[in-house]
Amino acid sequence: MVTRKNVPVCKDVKDGDVEEVLSKMPTDEKIVELAEFLEAFADSSRIKILLALSENELCTCDISAITNLSVSAVSHQLRILRDKKLVRYRKKGRNVYYSLDDEHVADILTIAQHHIAERGR
Repeated sequence: MVTRKNVPVCKDVKDGDVEEVLSKMPTDEKIVELAEFLEAFADSSRIKILLALSENELCTCDISAITNLSVSAVSHQLRILRDKKLVRYRKKGRNVYYSLDDEHVADILTIAQHHIAERGR
């Protein structure tokens, strides 16, 4: 094992491989931001809500009926999803309607479902 900058590196690694990978890595700040973003997907209630919203814009009561969660639980999860910028809302009169923030959220859900389906084969 060869040591570079007090970090162990295997002898069979070509010169520059580690540096090349390191140069492409995001900053620690961006990695923390990514981890926090992905954390929003780590709850089955939030996934249900996101999947429902990937089909249609819905109000809290509709989301509650679809997900079999209380309106209070849905509101709590929606607040988390709004904070993570995964969903947005619009008001129409006294009603509030939620939708996915953009197509990237739907893409993430689709890719994750494909990954899970392929693992099951």
